[in-house]
Amino acid sequence: MNIKFIKITAAGNDFILIDNRSKMISSTEYNSIAKKLCNRKYCIGADGLILLEKSNVAEFKMKYFNSDGSYAAMCGNGARAIAYFAYTERISCNKCITFETDAGLIQAEILLNNQVKISIYDPCDIKTNIELTIEDKLLSVDYINTGVPHVIIFIEKIQDINVKKYGKLIRYHDKFKPIGGTNVNFVEIINTNSIFVRTYERGVEDETLACGTGITASGIMTVMRGFTKSPVNVTSQGGDRLIVSCNFLKEKPTNVILEGPALITFKGTTTILN
Repeated sequence: MNIKFIKITAAGNDFILIDNRSKMISSTEYNSIAKKLCNRKYCIGADGLILLEKSNVAEFKMKYFNSDGSYAAMCGNGARAIAYFAYTERISCNKCITFETDAGLIQAEILLNNQVKISIYDPCDIKTNIELTIEDKLLSVDYINTGVPHVIIFIEKIQDINVKKYGKLIRYHDKFKPIGGTNVNFVEIINTNSIFVRTYERGVEDETLACGTGITASGIMTVMRGFTKSPVNVTSQGGDRLIVSCNFLKEKPTNVILEGPALITFKGTTTILN
């Protein structure tokens, strides 16, 4: 089976995007094809596979799969990537696009200079000061769901932290087993409008250069904590800068927006072999 694809990087998060409105890839193949195509040593390589499919409630639907084949209801940078994909491939002729995810509807806007802005549904399940014991050390962390679960840890000297080691320990901690584990964000406050974020992503099982939902979660929590003011400028490990903004209604975050770059790196056709 020959499949056309486009590779897009969104702030260092890289994705393989495929127009699957014709259902050439069946639901029984999603996981295996994601693992094959995202393998960096034997195939195209990416943090995730994104399928654009038909929707009954919006212009299209986004289906996202991590590089290990696992499904995620939402991916922030992936959402920006699929909006850019739909616009540049003329699947949508509008610069303002509404599309469906299993976590809710997303509104996107294509801006100048390869910038894409998305409005995200209100986050939920916010918890602060959760105590975890990691390697006999007691940590206090925050938790928020921005479409997928995220733990936030505020630290200093962020480049000194072993993100893969400690991210994995927290990702698989017993506290988060009931939700299938969590993504983990290490956050350093730069000033009242700027932060630096490094993220361990479940499904990728490693640090990624950026994580849209993680950056969004981190930005929101720093504002809630009073460390920053909206909008928050966020620098990712890949060096790109994104902007998170939000309002608060009765101490709950609302009107959440994530803005950052999206860039097509290459296009091609691949053959799926058994």
